[in-house]
Amino acid sequence: MRRDSLVVVVLIATLMTFPARAAELSEPTNAAFDRYISLTEARIKSDLGADRFLVIDRFPEAERNRMYAALRRGDIHIEQLHTTDDGRALPTPGGLIHHWVGVAFIPEAKLQDTLAVLQDADRYQEIYKPSVRRSKLVSFREGAMQVSEQFYRKTIVTVAANADFDAEYRFLTPSRLVCESRSTRIAEVEHPGDATERELPVGNDHGYLWRLNTYWHLEERDGGVYLQMEFISLSRTVPVMVLWAVQPFLKSVPHGVLETLLTTTRSAVVARHAGSEKQAAMQALQ
Repeated sequence: MRRDSLVVVVLIATLMTFPARAAELSEPTNAAFDRYISLTEARIKSDLGADRFLVIDRFPEAERNRMYAALRRGDIHIEQLHTTDDGRALPTPGGLIHHWVGVAFIPEAKLQDTLAVLQDADRYQEIYKPSVRRSKLVSFREGAMQVSEQFYRKTIVTVAANADFDAEYRFLTPSRLVCESRSTRIAEVEHPGDATERELPVGNDHGYLWRLNTYWHLEERDGGVYLQMEFISLSRTVPVMVLWAVQPFLKSVPHGVLETLLTTTRSAVVARHAGSEKQAAMQALQ
């Protein structure tokens, strides 16, 4: 649960700036990502314990109040994050870690309406099209779900990936909910939509997207729902010879993707809430 769906655009747009070549996800790269995730999740746990539910809660009070006010006016807060090991950068041999967070406010929304949109995996392909070509809720039980999706992006070249996710969610209070989603399998797809469509071997492809975790925080207050999504993804490294050219995309593209993702989710929640109110009004008249 979340919308990892559009995040794949970040990797595609970034890595398509130089000629595609084969890449392999090595054990050191995989282990480095696991280490980064472990430290990040420890930070998230610490933030929750200190009542820093949203990323903007770490700012001084005056600045924090201005940021909340801006969110309620319709602005979206987006920033890049960097997890460290006691202040030391974490190396990722053979790979790049992309770590961003975005926050939006959905006026008049209810927490249950927002949760319902994020749980509606069978409709991801409608809500987030064309970035999600196919989506399916594989299994569901209280507090957990499994989702399968096909990400899709067509620009100069077409890139698609089949991805499976395990997601867990829990209410911290009646008005606060957190969700953690982790990819369990990502396979790049050749010739998506054609009769010759096939998967490339997992971890042995062009390296656009190897791993993806997302962390959603939802809070109902101030007459609506605050919606935060933090994503951490792993791709192959960028060749040094083109790093100077790619560097701007490492910031500008994720910013645009997160803005679109949060805006799309907000619109879906608003539409669902309006539908729920209409249905309730009709029932009251009967």
